[in-house]
Amino acid sequence: MASQEIELHGHIIDSLILPRIWDTIMRQGATFQVREMRVGQSANEPSYARMTIAAPTSDALAALLGDLERLGAEVVGTSEARTEPVTQPGVLPDDFYATTNLPTEVRINDTWVPVEDIEMDVAIVIDRAQPRAWCVPMHQVQPGQEVVVGNDGIRVHPLERTRATEDVFSFMQNSVSSERSKGLIIQDIAREMRATRQRGGKIVFVLGPAVVHTGARRFVAELIRMGYVQVIFGGNAVAAHDCEAALFGTSLGVDLQTGDPVQDGHRNHLRAINTVRRLGSLRAAVESGTVREGIIAEAIRHNVELVLAGSVRDDGPIPDVITDMIQAQERMREAARGAQVVLMLASMLHAIATGNLLPATVHTVVVDINPAVVTKLADRGTTQAVGLVTDTELFLRELVEDLKTD
Repeated sequence: MASQEIELHGHIIDSLILPRIWDTIMRQGATFQVREMRVGQSANEPSYARMTIAAPTSDALAALLGDLERLGAEVVGTSEARTEPVTQPGVLPDDFYATTNLPTEVRINDTWVPVEDIEMDVAIVIDRAQPRAWCVPMHQVQPGQEVVVGNDGIRVHPLERTRATEDVFSFMQNSVSSERSKGLIIQDIAREMRATRQRGGKIVFVLGPAVVHTGARRFVAELIRMGYVQVIFGGNAVAAHDCEAALFGTSLGVDLQTGDPVQDGHRNHLRAINTVRRLGSLRAAVESGTVREGIIAEAIRHNVELVLAGSVRDDGPIPDVITDMIQAQERMREAARGAQVVLMLASMLHAIATGNLLPATVHTVVVDINPAVVTKLADRGTTQAVGLVTDTELFLRELVEDLKTD
């Protein structure tokens, strides 16, 4: 049997970190023996555990240690982070370390160095002379860069339950209980948005076209005017249908006032796209007075950053839509940097893409009438997301009302 000692620090019991560690060890056919344990006696006092784990082979132990480190375990006597150089543009060494979205440190020159711009499923590049460590997507690595490999010298800090507050963003409370009023949850979200605006923070909205179809666009426009939106992510469809609503009063050819289809309404979104293409850009459409109201109009007027990532399904597309997926990903990554609150509304693909770019510490909310969309974010790794299964228009209406009480 191969063995190794590990340590755990923090609120490891009430945050269920310790039980998860034990479960992972046993599921992989290994064993553990607790050597020391101290349980925190107050809200602010951390707990500590030291244990020896044993696995059938050295390879099995190495694989297990990698999984345990991602859960917050620290190997006793940790060595320096190991690296290998990149030899081919856009190609990582075989044993590269793939990040989580949790706060991560690497050991360089006997010092724990935080990894900058953490996000999931990318590599870590280090500069020992600085010392400095930062995340780099696979396609961006260049020859000569030193990429972290293996699991040595890596420390991951799992999110812990917040003891001092009971708001909806407290860790381990992000799966919304059916016994808790959605109104109370929306109040928590509004409170966090208000605090973020007051400290000059960044709030990102990820929008699907259903925000327009359900008549909720007026609430997003109002939130922009109130200063609660700094960045908008979306696709060709949300911009096209918002412009369609502004120009023709329809969305997908349905009158937004009466809910009735209009004659030849199926052409309206194409006519809207064609109009914007004729003028050259969304900004030109707004500044010329052609598109007078709605999400796009308010975003342009209030200098909200718009990142519209296209897809193979797009009609047109609108000139502002980024059709190069790598370029779109880079624009989203840059715009998401420093975000403190992210609201994902009626969007699955753009929501999942955004979730992949976010650190786990970002307060994230996903709202959709389809339960599968709400749960899929957590399935894809965005475990910090607060999920609300409800109509987007009803959610935004109540959110605006709460924020108006400011």
